[in-house]
Amino acid sequence: MPIETSAGAVVFREEGGKIFYLLLHYPTQAKRRVGDEGKLRRRQTSSTGSKKDYWDLPKGHIEKGEKLEDTAKRETREETGLKNLEIVEGFKETIKYFFKFEGKNILKFVTFFLIKTDEKEIKISGEHIGFEWLPFAEALEQLTFKNAKEILQKANDYLSKKGILDGKENSQRESLKL
Repeated sequence: MPIETSAGAVVFREEGGKIFYLLLHYPTQAKRRVGDEGKLRRRQTSSTGSKKDYWDLPKGHIEKGEKLEDTAKRETREETGLKNLEIVEGFKETIKYFFKFEGKNILKFVTFFLIKTDEKEIKISGEHIGFEWLPFAEALEQLTFKNAKEILQKANDYLSKKGILDGKENSQRESLKL
């Protein structure tokens, strides 16, 4: 069975004493566009077979010779237009899942990093149809997939443990709604 590895990010920013997380809106398979050339590309479908629009975190394939951290930052820049990205040391979580592509089952591993930015303006890539900056509870509710919700929960817990959320609205632990 083929194996793929990718890297991604839980991107957050602070504003008005609150933490906001960045979510990206991905289109259905039929609507997906990649790059400025506007060519259609088939979306990989997860093992759940979902063909609806979905909300997820920025992520992408590792280029040859690239470190996981560099991939997470590059993919975030490419997918969002954000330039000022700072990896929060000590947070690194990997998920795995299966999907089908061109009739083949593929095992995929994605390693996520926690990335802080002070930028708010987003310029989404052709892979996406929208974005939202949301407080933790709303972001948790908005994410489509269980594994993404678990990563967001772990990231929020990490920020709380490190004292970054102290005194902020997000500091109360929300129960994971799966």
